[in-house]
Amino acid sequence: MTKALAILVPLGLMLVGLPLVGIVVIGKPLAPYLRFPPTTVSIDHLPFSWWAFCLLAVLVITALLPFVYRIIRKAKQATEIVTAPTPFPWWGWLGVAIVIVAWVLAWNRFSWFTTWQAFTFSPLWLGYILVINALTHTRTGHCLLRDRPGYFVSLFPLSAGFWWFFEYLNRFVQSWYYVGISDFGPWEYFLYATLPFATVLPAVLSTCDWLASFPRLNQGLADAWPIRIIDARWLAWTMLLIAGAGLTAIGVWPEHVFSLLWIAPLVIITALQVIYGRETIFAPVTTGDWRRLWQAVLAALVCGFFWELWNYQSLGHWEYSIPFVHRFEIFHMPLLGYAGYLPFGWECLAAASLLHTVWPQQE
Repeated sequence: MTKALAILVPLGLMLVGLPLVGIVVIGKPLAPYLRFPPTTVSIDHLPFSWWAFCLLAVLVITALLPFVYRIIRKAKQATEIVTAPTPFPWWGWLGVAIVIVAWVLAWNRFSWFTTWQAFTFSPLWLGYILVINALTHTRTGHCLLRDRPGYFVSLFPLSAGFWWFFEYLNRFVQSWYYVGISDFGPWEYFLYATLPFATVLPAVLSTCDWLASFPRLNQGLADAWPIRIIDARWLAWTMLLIAGAGLTAIGVWPEHVFSLLWIAPLVIITALQVIYGRETIFAPVTTGDWRRLWQAVLAALVCGFFWELWNYQSLGHWEYSIPFVHRFEIFHMPLLGYAGYLPFGWECLAAASLLHTVWPQQE
């Protein structure tokens, strides 16, 4: 626990403090960024730019293409996991029922359900988590929920705090805003927000395990491109300084560096782990094993699809306002906005790795 706090404390101080430093530098008042509940509204960002859209699209395709090409080229060598047939568990069927009922309630406006209408998102994701764990258990005989219950349960409070940091950083860039929840007071807002926030890490990590059970999705990535760094500690300090500068820049130039919201926390967690001698999520890459990182990217995209889908017609929901690339919406999310889920999958892995000192992998 002490080792985890050695990372969590400076991480929290940097995420909270450095954007405020940027606000002070440009002479803006701090009060609007410290208000609770936060005020998120649709604001006019810089207009759509085809140059920015095409550049980001090329970057995303360039990053993903080597993985997709290698997987397709090696797909014929994949060996399907063979396990004894495992029935779909009863708690998986319970999850299916919860998702169906919660989805119907979320997308309709029944008069008798008015009091609870804004609270349907958490049951949807609790149902999803049960279902995805049940699917993994059926395929492999194992799942996060059954095999590592202590670690699984601890993901929920960690997840709540994890996403609250992103909500805080969004105050500076205003990339998304909420509608349908304007009447909430501070405590009601905190409860409304914390419950769904707590489901993020369990959903993504459980989806990672499910995707790992499909060999063809990961074929060829166990021995792909080894990357070895000679002086990792020096690089960690350098990246920590760059990420710190980026967080400060969020307060100064939010229109231009808004994407650092998704990158800086990952860089800081990884850098601090290296500095304190802890293993990072990138350790397997030194031997060329990219499987878990690839699974996290896919898991974040799968969860992202359902986040945006179930958000679409819900009463209390979020919408987006993103500079330069806000066009071609899928649900409320602009097409290239889904690129944010790529580093977010790694961010989820990095956050969950902080629990390994409390709940070792061999549990």
